[in-house]
Amino acid sequence: MKYPAGFYWGTATAAHQVEGGNTNSDFWLLEHVDGTAFMEVSGDACDHYHRYPGDLDLLSSLGFNAYRFSIEWARVEPAPGEFSLAQLDHYRRMLAACHERGLTAAITLHHFTSPRWIAARGGWESRETAEAFARYCDRVTNHLGDLIDVACTINEINLPVVLHQSGFLHSDESILHAPWRIAAARAMGIEPEGFSSFPFCVRSRSRETLIAAHRLAVEVLRGGRGKYPVGLTLAMRDMQALPGGEELCERARYEAEDIYLEAARGDDFIGVQSYTRERFGPQGIVSADGSVPFTQMGYEFWPEGLEAAIRYANGKLGIPIIVTESGVATSDDAQRIEFIDRALAGVARCLDDGIDVRGYFYWSMLDNFEWLFGYGPKFGLFAVDRATQRRIAKPSAQWLGARARVNGL
Repeated sequence: MKYPAGFYWGTATAAHQVEGGNTNSDFWLLEHVDGTAFMEVSGDACDHYHRYPGDLDLLSSLGFNAYRFSIEWARVEPAPGEFSLAQLDHYRRMLAACHERGLTAAITLHHFTSPRWIAARGGWESRETAEAFARYCDRVTNHLGDLIDVACTINEINLPVVLHQSGFLHSDESILHAPWRIAAARAMGIEPEGFSSFPFCVRSRSRETLIAAHRLAVEVLRGGRGKYPVGLTLAMRDMQALPGGEELCERARYEAEDIYLEAARGDDFIGVQSYTRERFGPQGIVSADGSVPFTQMGYEFWPEGLEAAIRYANGKLGIPIIVTESGVATSDDAQRIEFIDRALAGVARCLDDGIDVRGYFYWSMLDNFEWLFGYGPKFGLFAVDRATQRRIAKPSAQWLGARARVNGL
C-alpha cells in the first residue's frame, strides 16, 4: 500500500527525556528530593542537547522525513518573564538542522515538564499558568515560527485523568500528602499545597487551566511568526466495554477523551497517541487476563489500539489526524517490528476508509529516560550505550526507515 503524498514518517522525543541537564525543571527537582517516586535521575539523559546533529543524520540516512521534539520551557524561561536568547537560538539551530536534512520539524511546546517557578506557583492548578504558558508560546513563535512546520501545544493534555482512571495515580489525598511532593515544596520554601507538577495535578481546576492554556496558545501561535498547523495531543486507549460495563466505559471515555476532543474543535489537527487497551466491566476496569503479552511498562501489547483511537477521534472531530506517538517498550526488537507493522496496518485501513491521517511518529527515536521508570523501558529504534552515548540502530530502525523511503507498506 502507498500512503498519501507528503505523509510524515517520523520519530519523536521529549526534551527532558533525551537532552540531559534540565536543571531548571520541576521534574529535575522531583528526581532529587528525599522520598522521590523516580527510580533514578535523568542526569545527562542521551545528551541530545549536544548530539542532535548526529541524531538527525541517522534519521535522514534511514529514510525518515519528519522529526517531533519538544521545546523545553524551563530552559527558555528559567525565571518569570526572563527569556534566554541563547536557548531560543539553540532550538532555532535544531529546527534549521531538520530542514537541512529534509526533515519536517514538528515541535511540542509542553511535554510534561515545567519551570520550577511554575510548579511553585501552583502549576496547572493555578489559572495564572495558562497566561504564563501563552506568553512563553508567543515568545517561541516570534523567535522560531518561520522554521516550524507543525506545532503541538500540550502533550497528552488529558494524562492526569488517564493515570487516575487506570489506577497508576491513586487518590488525590495520597498525592497531596506524598513525601516527594512535601519535600519538593520544602526545597522551594513553600507550603506543600502550593506545589503542583504535571501530570501530578490532582485538583479538578487543572483541567480548566490546561484547556484554557491550549486555547490561548493556539491564538498566539496562529498570530505569530510563520504559518503552520497547530493542535494538541491526546493519550487515547482502546476503551472496550465488556457486558455490563457499557455505562462505566462511556463515562470514563467522556472524562478522559471527549472533553478534550471538544476543546480541540477548531484546531488544525488532533495528535493521537495510543499504546494499549483498557477493558471495562460492571465493577470498573478489568485486570488483564494474560491473553496478550505485556510490555515493559506493565500494560498490554495492543497495537490495534491505534486504529481504534484514530477512528474515535475522527468520529468526534472530523479534522486531520497525526499519529504523534505510537510505540512499545520491549527488549525484543522482533516484537517491536510486529507492533509497528500491526499499528501501521490499522493506519492503512483508516486511510482506505477516507480518514485524513497525515503522519506516523514512532515513540521513540532513542532508548531514553522513561520518567518514573528511569532507563529500564526500551522504546527506542536506537539503543544508547549509557557509558559512551553511542547510538546503535536496531533492526526496527532499518525496517521502519525502509517503509518511509517507499512511503508505504
